Amino acid sequence: MILISPLNRLSVAALGLHGADQLAMAALPLTALLALGAGPGEVGMLLAAQAAAWLVFSLPAGLLVDRLSRAWLVAVATLAAAAGAAGAMAAAMGGWAVGLGLAAFLGSCGTVMFVLAAGSLVPGLAPREALPAANARLELARAAGSLAAPPLAGLLAAQGAPVAAYGVAFLTALLAFGAARRLPPGVAPKAAARPPIRDQLADGMRFVLGHALLRGIFGCALAWNFAFFALLAVLVPFALGPLGLDPAQLGVAQAGYGLGMLTGASIAARVQDGLGPNAVLIAGPGLSVAAPLLLLAAPVGGVVLPFAALFLVGFGPMMWLICQVSIRQIVTPPEMLGRVGAVLQVAIYGVRPLGALAGGTLAAAEGPAAGIGLAGVGFALSCLIVLASDLRRLRRLPPAVA
Repeated sequence: MILISPLNRLSVAALGLHGADQLAMAALPLTALLALGAGPGEVGMLLAAQAAAWLVFSLPAGLLVDRLSRAWLVAVATLAAAAGAAGAMAAAMGGWAVGLGLAAFLGSCGTVMFVLAAGSLVPGLAPREALPAANARLELARAAGSLAAPPLAGLLAAQGAPVAAYGVAFLTALLAFGAARRLPPGVAPKAAARPPIRDQLADGMRFVLGHALLRGIFGCALAWNFAFFALLAVLVPFALGPLGLDPAQLGVAQAGYGLGMLTGASIAARVQDGLGPNAVLIAGPGLSVAAPLLLLAAPVGGVVLPFAALFLVGFGPMMWLICQVSIRQIVTPPEMLGRVGAVLQVAIYGVRPLGALAGGTLAAAEGPAAGIGLAGVGFALSCLIVLASDLRRLRRLPPAVA
């Protein structure tokens, strides 16, 4: 009976979808290095292809979310994720690097659509004061996937089968579809008086840049996510090279990210109530600054400091994400949720391919440690942007839009 409520069904769909997404993300660099013999530069390019979906597809997906049934789009997104996982497995088994990148892009397109559509459904399923807790439930599902995926991918890689992670991702995406197709159809956004697509996108961008709180979130997201994917692009080469970890040890270290996300999602609503949204919004990028320092200080063969570094990258930013999503849902008119979410999603995820390319290119030229240093600079910049914005004074959630 627990799965009857739409919010619970949406949470189960999120668990399956993000489980597939995190497995694909963990498997991609391992597959590239161990199955295809790629180097840091090629790993960065493949991660950029995976992340490019957020840059290329977010704005069109946002328009669809404001035009079509959001529950239907959630189901379609899970099928796209399943197709991407199946295509990646086939391409990796065939040694086709380009096909692996294309399949990773398709799977990420499914995740893009799911995040936007699910986030636009939540305000209709929970009242204003319950939005942080409702958003935390969806992010807990993503955190659970992030916790389980890296150790599983690392274990399969240690057994000589990194490609098998894509098979598991395919099954979890099908689980997500099973839950998503049972969501109530709801009501599609109103179709009357739609301006041209270009004008709608411009409206979304103007709203974000014209709102003091959303403008600060936008800038922080740009800097932090550039740094995050610069870190991801060099993490596996750095761990398997200078740190001297094997794939199984790397999976354990990467589980710190998932555990951090799980912990952050579990306490985000309580921390926000107790300390205020401004404390959460500062702590998110602030804690990330310590991660590159811990990675560079880790001894050869040591797992503890890399685990702690990735825990911090998951913990603070997860609370930040839940807080900023709740703020966006409150201050945005319901008919603009898709477009505004898409604009912020481009900021949150669209710069990731640029970060991956920058980190991979720098690592190929100067070594993986240089790429980790680049990530540290980006994390510090994201924290400074919050401190320079109106977010630092936000001691409680803003009033709901009229």
